[in-house]
Amino acid sequence: QVQLVESGGGLVQAGGSLRLSCAASGRPFSSYALGWFRQTPGKEREFVAGISLSGGTTDYADSVKGRFMISRDNAKNTVYLQMNNLKPEDTAVYYCAAKQRFRDRSVSYMYDYWGRGTQVTVSS
Repeated sequence: QVQLVESGGGLVQAGGSLRLSCAASGRPFSSYALGWFRQTPGKEREFVAGISLSGGTTDYADSVKGRFMISRDNAKNTVYLQMNNLKPEDTAVYYCAAKQRFRDRSVSYMYDYWGRGTQVTVSS
């Protein structure tokens, strides 16, 4: 079992930045690939970014490329999502998730563990 707890969400103006954190506990953190997803009411959960077990490989949704950066600190059992140049359309609940392999990283149902989410609201 892996427990994931997100933090760092909040209200920010368009063009601003936020850094989300996701702290993990339970099984060895370095055994899991990690992803960030987001969801708005009435829509499916959307892949945002993923990072491999070692942190050496990352992947991003086209909508956030060049603005968001995912990273992980295996010593601290934490994954981060640095979000820059935020836009109103980035408003959503952001979730972190863990799976054992980096493949299929953009597919939400392939993830084994999920946090409860943190709200990000970007005002125009």
